[in-house]
Amino acid sequence: MQIGSVKINGYAALAPMAGVADRAFRLICAEFGAAYVVGEMVSSKGIVYGDRKSEELLELDDRERPAAVQLFGDDPDTMARAAERALKFRPDVIDINMGCPAPKVAGNNCGSALMRDPDLCRRIVAAVVSAVDVPVTAKIRKGYTAQSVNAVEVALACEAGGASAIAVHGRTREQMYSPPVDWDIIRQVKQAVKIPVIGNGDVTSAQKAAEMYQQTGCDLVMVGRGALGAPWIFSQINAYFEKGEILPDPPVEERMEILMRQVALAVEFKGERRAMLEARKHAGWAMRGLPGAATLRAEAGRISTFDELKELCRRVCEISSQKE
Repeated sequence: MQIGSVKINGYAALAPMAGVADRAFRLICAEFGAAYVVGEMVSSKGIVYGDRKSEELLELDDRERPAAVQLFGDDPDTMARAAERALKFRPDVIDINMGCPAPKVAGNNCGSALMRDPDLCRRIVAAVVSAVDVPVTAKIRKGYTAQSVNAVEVALACEAGGASAIAVHGRTREQMYSPPVDWDIIRQVKQAVKIPVIGNGDVTSAQKAAEMYQQTGCDLVMVGRGALGAPWIFSQINAYFEKGEILPDPPVEERMEILMRQVALAVEFKGERRAMLEARKHAGWAMRGLPGAATLRAEAGRISTFDELKELCRRVCEISSQKE
């Protein structure tokens, strides 16, 4: 598929996940065959006011391309200025967050709260499109509440504003990430707009990715929580579509090596102290389904140095080999 002038070769993209989809995780997912990655959402006000932490979130690595940066905000002019400033990081695409359900975002009329005002969505997209020379996309939800399901209306508004593609998460803001997910709303959006549609929500396996394509007709599948602790899901999806193969999860030893490689990258980018605090959740996800997972996850929540992570991974491999 194409997002404007940007060619996406593959079957699945990595979703933008705040506090998760950092440069290290995106690089690992790209290594495993993610066709496209979207970074963590960044405050448009933070960028315009020169906040260093906001700018840090925009940093991209050439090895993860094609890649998008994602901005959030509710003021068209501020969003346009932020998008202009973001160009110095050379994003392939600029994505606008219209789907975040978190109270601190939606409560400030940003993220999914924008869906209550389709014309504001159009104006924000139009302002950003006029400010930059790269494709602009928007990520939306099914609606704000069950009583206001308006993904089709918002998608059409974004298309009218000049968006090059729309990503749709099949849940309302009210639902957050709770079941059920509605893939039919993705199909409805796909039928309504002429631009590419990216489907998002509960793609946790290669078979689920195939089902989403079949049920919705979407142009690309986006994987979020299905990649947590399992970045190899992208190679599994690629193998299924290209060869009809169902690849098993890697053995435990390899999984621990992948985790350590990801965290080593995070240490390189952020320094050990911060990287290790953020690595705790990634380590916890990597322990899911293993013998003694609850105890291991608790230990993962206490690691503070890379050496402690290495020791934990060594013990995980040891416990696993004893159980075989």
